[in-house]
Amino acid sequence: MINWSVKKVVVLDRDGVINHDSDAYIKSPEEWIPIAGSLPAVAALNKHFKVAIATNQSGIGRGFYDESVLDAMHQKMAKLLDEHDGHIDQVEFCPHHPDDGCDCRKPKPTMLQRIAKKFGAQPEEVVFIGDSSSDYHCAQEFGCDFVLLLTGKGLKTLDKLAGENITVEKSLAKLVEAINSEK
Repeated sequence: MINWSVKKVVVLDRDGVINHDSDAYIKSPEEWIPIAGSLPAVAALNKHFKVAIATNQSGIGRGFYDESVLDAMHQKMAKLLDEHDGHIDQVEFCPHHPDDGCDCRKPKPTMLQRIAKKFGAQPEEVVFIGDSSSDYHCAQEFGCDFVLLLTGKGLKTLDKLAGENITVEKSLAKLVEAINSEK
């Protein structure tokens, strides 16, 4: 059980948590489509926490799109969040191909470390919300709490992580409902 009263920062994976994911990658702002309820959920999180994103974007390293297209996707997200009085406080992304051997690609904890440093948070004050085993292992490596969402790749990940002691929720919107009922 997560003690939300001690949390300062909520870190979200992007694809499969905030927006729909695709095995063919999200390659344009037009393909970036929010999951129902995710944007109001982010706005609700903004009332209690700093909200950041940590996302692997290997589509850049694979040549499917470039950083200007990623920026355009994030501008679309920001505009849509603004309609719900929500925002993202920090975005960290890894642009590298999985074979590049970088130090920032999840499951390595570099992005979480950068986010925590920016907000002066210790690992116990951070919770990472994701839909993949790399998100889970990143949180484990960093030492923060983790919530697995069943959106995106979440159902497959739940099977992969069978036997692990993890918090599971149907969607970001349902998680925020649960957090609000505790506050």
